[in-house]
Amino acid sequence: MERLYTIPLRKEFQKVPNYKRTSKVVKAIRKFGKKHMKCDNIKIGKYLNLEIWKHGRKNPPPRIKVKMIKEKKKEKDKEIEYVIIELPHIKIEKPVEKKKKEKIVAEKKPIIDEKKIEEEKEKKEVLEQVVKKEKIKEPTKVKKEISQTKQKIVGRTSKK
Repeated sequence: MERLYTIPLRKEFQKVPNYKRTSKVVKAIRKFGKKHMKCDNIKIGKYLNLEIWKHGRKNPPPRIKVKMIKEKKKEKDKEIEYVIIELPHIKIEKPVEKKKKEKIVAEKKPIIDEKKIEEEKEKKEVLEQVVKKEKIKEPTKVKKEISQTKQKIVGRTSKK
């Protein structure tokens, strides 16, 4: 079941302090959805949420047009009803079942070819040979040891 509504929000958010206005608007939308769609499980859409919070928490829109869709979802042995509230021009996507996702993941596993493995081994061997030829032995540097002379202390340094 799908319906379009214009929800008046100004009367609701004027009842609270200005820093709580947008959160009150979200609660008012949920309350409106429960009353008109006769369902307790309400989900606010991503784009509707962004539209409400667009001007921050102190300045929500005074009214907003929404599309409400009531759907049923099967979980094990139960059917759960829920309402999705979204902007009217946004297409609502239904959640994909987990079984379908698992099949897609299984299909995307890479297939290993024996030919590719052999080619990679050959490439590695050729590269190793080229590197061995290019290596030039660097002459070893002789380190000269510098003898350090001890500094002689002239006079006493401690005070009496």
